[in-house]
Amino acid sequence: MDRDALVAELNALRRGVSGVTDTLVAGVDGLLIVADTEDRIDPESVSALAAAHLGLAHTTAATIGQGAFRQAVVRSSGGYLAVYSVDRLALMVVLGDEGLDIGRLHHASLPTIERIGSILTAC
Repeated sequence: MDRDALVAELNALRRGVSGVTDTLVAGVDGLLIVADTEDRIDPESVSALAAAHLGLAHTTAATIGQGAFRQAVVRSSGGYLAVYSVDRLALMVVLGDEGLDIGRLHHASLPTIERIGSILTAC
């Protein structure tokens, strides 16, 4: 797996979308693969929590019958956590401050998710 390529994708997303503060890729089991984060968060803990969130979101999507899960967003008073499915192989987590344009993030994330999926499956 090309970890440098994964970090480059995360860094490009972080630089390209105003308000993005941290990004990471984790396995669906919650184990951290790579992170582009500041020291204020523990990427391994965020990976585990995001995987639990992803599992619940997948189950919810299946139960309500509206197609495959794509993303889940948590908005708190200080910002956002967005969890995106990467081909059921992994997940991408994006943290953002309260100024994050969530619509812009969703738009910019689609090609990033595709490239991350390609990097992960090239192994």
